[in-house]
Amino acid sequence: MTKKNVIIIGAAGRDFHNFNTYYRDNDDYNVVAFTATQIPDIDGRKYPAELAGNLYPEGIPIYSQEQLPDLIKTYDVDECVFSFSDISYQDVMAIGAIVNAAGSDFKLLGPNQTMLKSNKPVISVTAVRTGTGKSQTSRKIIETLMAKGLKVIAIRHPMPYGDLAAQRVQRFATIEDLKIHQCTIEEMEEYEPHVSRGNIIYAGVDYEAILEAAENDPDGCDVIVWDGGNNDFSFYKPDLAITVLDPHRPGHELQYYPGEVCLRTADVAIINKVDSATAEAIQIVENNIKTVSPNSIIIKAESTITVDQPELIKGKRVLIVEDGPTLTHGEMKIGAGTVAAQRLGAAEIIDPTPYLVGSLKDTFITYPHIENLVPAMGYGEQQLKDLETTINNVDCDAVIIGTPIDLSRVIKINQPTARIHYDLDEVDGPKLELILTDFINKYKAELK
Repeated sequence: MTKKNVIIIGAAGRDFHNFNTYYRDNDDYNVVAFTATQIPDIDGRKYPAELAGNLYPEGIPIYSQEQLPDLIKTYDVDECVFSFSDISYQDVMAIGAIVNAAGSDFKLLGPNQTMLKSNKPVISVTAVRTGTGKSQTSRKIIETLMAKGLKVIAIRHPMPYGDLAAQRVQRFATIEDLKIHQCTIEEMEEYEPHVSRGNIIYAGVDYEAILEAAENDPDGCDVIVWDGGNNDFSFYKPDLAITVLDPHRPGHELQYYPGEVCLRTADVAIINKVDSATAEAIQIVENNIKTVSPNSIIIKAESTITVDQPELIKGKRVLIVEDGPTLTHGEMKIGAGTVAAQRLGAAEIIDPTPYLVGSLKDTFITYPHIENLVPAMGYGEQQLKDLETTINNVDCDAVIIGTPIDLSRVIKINQPTARIHYDLDEVDGPKLELILTDFINKYKAELK
């Protein structure tokens, strides 16, 4: 039987997991290339031989997605496997049309082929879009479990933007570990809130090896919390599936891949940010949950915002820095910093576009909807410098930091800074603590 030539279309995350779980040791297929998009500077590398397995002694090249039609012809490709997330159905099928036009089949791998089974109870936290408030939901779940005396290990959706072989299995237990692993801002935003609260988080490239390490962590492991990224479905088979939805983008829960998969498989659906969304938008989201996931428990929650120095915002001219992915491929036009500026009565939100330098200029060209906010882009050293220079160029009274980490710890900001903190607060429906207590009781035999 002739092997099928395959290209995996990805963005340095789900693509590697799909390869590892389905293709790595599969003699029926020959993966000739990965393509990469969404994240700057992740193409031009190789998926290394030490991760690719015995069938790929030279490793596998990673190209830009823009080269896809030519790659299909060059490698005589039989099928292309779409393997990244937070993308509209229109854009998914536009890629499918490119693939079909070049002569190849277009394929999606589902949970049965890619989910791994843990020997520990697993709670998955996913979302229908980037920037819904998934991270604060994960934090609340973990804090609740830890308060009950359980050893919680978080495993984060991958963000391997550096040396893939070195990032095979990453364990973060202290802030110092973030420096050791040379984390980007995006990685720090996800990992730091976990380690600062005292729980351990794993990430990397090989999620079978990561799962084994987490289950046998030297500090112990009672429960695994899958802290999902973008709007991807879990890499691990969940025993309790929680999905977060955003009424600031009503309808997106039925328009983006694979966010709708997360919704349709949810045991618990959390409509977040109800304190800052319209009643009409909240109702649209709730109706959609009831239509496609009628057995889900629905919780409505506020994204409660606190500010460390509110006096720096009231009546002031402010520059707002928000979480990067939320603004870019998450397509949001506001974030926690914007809500804080509005509620506290900032005199003016400064437009950063005249002050942009370097790669941030390209970001605003690619994502013109961002307008008067600064996305905290920091995938590499140069991007960090561009971000720092742009912020310090701006004539303003203060900088509002709406990112999950203290950005002033990573770059030097000359202006006064006000940092935003946000937490999940349930206001309608059952409390998460009650749901988690039922979950623990169900699995208490496995937690001993």
